[in-house]
Amino acid sequence: MFGLFSVWRTVDSVLFYLTLIVALEGVVGNGLVLWNLGLHIKKGPFSVYLLHMAASDFLFLSCHVGFSVAQAALGIQDTLYFVLTFLWFVVGLWLLAAFSVERCLSDLFPACYQGRWPRHASAVLCALAWALSLPAVLLPANTCGLLRTSVRPLVCLHYHVASVAWLLLLAFVACVAGVVLFVWVACCSTRPRPRFYGIVLGMLLLLFFCGLPLVLYWSLRPLLNFLLPIFSPLAMLLACVNSSSKPLIYLTSGRKPGKRDPLRVVLRRALEEGTGQGTGIVLPMGRL
Repeated sequence: MFGLFSVWRTVDSVLFYLTLIVALEGVVGNGLVLWNLGLHIKKGPFSVYLLHMAASDFLFLSCHVGFSVAQAALGIQDTLYFVLTFLWFVVGLWLLAAFSVERCLSDLFPACYQGRWPRHASAVLCALAWALSLPAVLLPANTCGLLRTSVRPLVCLHYHVASVAWLLLLAFVACVAGVVLFVWVACCSTRPRPRFYGIVLGMLLLLFFCGLPLVLYWSLRPLLNFLLPIFSPLAMLLACVNSSSKPLIYLTSGRKPGKRDPLRVVLRRALEEGTGQGTGIVLPMGRL
């Protein structure tokens, strides 16, 4: 029994420091994306989503790093840590669902999208994602005793079920939009495959394999803590991989073999949609 406990402590420590390293790398990567997208690249419908997703990932990883350092240095463990980190994760999930749907609509119905889609719809949807994520996470957390308040079991159950159902719906919408986009671009579309296509599919694959375990942990937290205590650090590691890998997807999509371009050039190239008809190059952020 003592040997099993020792093995568990070793595994827990390895996962803790591995997650901290991944999160630190992700903070740097998303910070660079924020700097370049925010200040050096013209913003348009799709780059607005990427900017807000980089901000949510940066906050998620920064909170995890801050609380992990406090835990390692002071031995502080608090449920507030999980609530705050999960809040920024949920913002990213909302943004990814909206981004995937809009990206899918722009490819399936390009004429209607360019002519009828409101100009500032992306910015409005991003603002709604930030605003609506607060009650989706804080209300069930408060009623279920995660924010230092008394537990109200019946109200907790109602809020928690509603929160889980909404999060699963968002993940489902994002995945369905990704599958539709994949089938359309791979089998039906006659246009050249854009670089942006790889960014969308890469983020959705990350969500499916690395992001959904944290949603599952939020859904079944007390049960998983009791039956499978290793699930919590493993789900957090995968969630940090999800948030930290997005800058690598942008760099991989925009980098040309044999060339070492500045980050802003690589990002701009990754966002290109190819050459459109007419005088300029059609980008997700507009026409140059």
